[in-house]
Amino acid sequence: MNPIIVVVIVAVLLAVLIIVALSMRSRQAEDIEERLGVYSEATSLIKFSEEFEREEREREARERKKNALIEAADKAVGDTKWGKGARAQLARADLKLTVGEYFALHIVAVIGMAFLSLFLLFPMQPVQAIIAGGVGFFLPRLYVAHKQAQRLKKFEQQMPDMLSMWVNSLRAGYSVLQSLEAIAREMPEPTSTEIQRVVREVQLGIPMEQALDHMLERMPSAELDLCFTAVNIQREVGGNLAEILEVIGHTIRERIKLLGEIRVLTAQGRITGWLISALPIILGVLLFIINPRYMGNLFNNPGCGWPMLAVGAFMIIAGMAAVQRIVSIDI
Repeated sequence: MNPIIVVVIVAVLLAVLIIVALSMRSRQAEDIEERLGVYSEATSLIKFSEEFEREEREREARERKKNALIEAADKAVGDTKWGKGARAQLARADLKLTVGEYFALHIVAVIGMAFLSLFLLFPMQPVQAIIAGGVGFFLPRLYVAHKQAQRLKKFEQQMPDMLSMWVNSLRAGYSVLQSLEAIAREMPEPTSTEIQRVVREVQLGIPMEQALDHMLERMPSAELDLCFTAVNIQREVGGNLAEILEVIGHTIRERIKLLGEIRVLTAQGRITGWLISALPIILGVLLFIINPRYMGNLFNNPGCGWPMLAVGAFMIIAGMAAVQRIVSIDI
């Protein structure tokens, strides 16, 4: 490209940015003057109060309407089997969403993906739009599952430090509940949030065993189940809880160390699985860029092309799942 053209384009972009910045600054100045002008006269204070009250009433009306729709959706799906499972999944992912909002998110994802396919990706092809809508239905679930896995993994990595702090607090003379309060104050997320919930439930009158079971439902971890089983047994029959938790903490540390070694040894297999799975997709994209007419036959032929794509996608997913299953070693 000609250097003069490049300089002209850069100069035009800089001029546009400067004009936008100056206009925003002048607009901010006008807003400040307008707000200050409200307080400059005594009569303006009355107008400001009336305007503020009117805006508050409109906002409250919108919130009531929004809450009514959400409550209706919660009543419709909250007591169903799907609603109960969705509530548990949201709690595990620590997402501040109600069941109605989560259900509405599914509907929005389905409609959005269908319209995206119908008007942008594959114009006026309803079959592809239906398939895209089906894919959109699973997008919120995939996101929630991803958040759950991340949160659980982070919690399990913090468990040895949590148990060490618990042991030290018990040996310092704290009770079980006081030790949990200290852990909630000192530990990072998500351990602090989960332990704080347990403390609040106990303070509200829920038995300790039931509060620990609630946390285990939100954090389905085998190590955590082992810890809470030890705590419940100690509360019934007595014993030195600090020593038991210390042994459990040492076991968890060794398990995490062994998992890291296994992950290093199986890294080549996982990378190979990802590369083999991504290779057909990358090759298809390259062929589509080089010769769109050649690859377009797969997308424009619903009788033969789409079944071939579906079979290919199924085989890729099955192969990836098989490789991941082989390199996944439980200890």
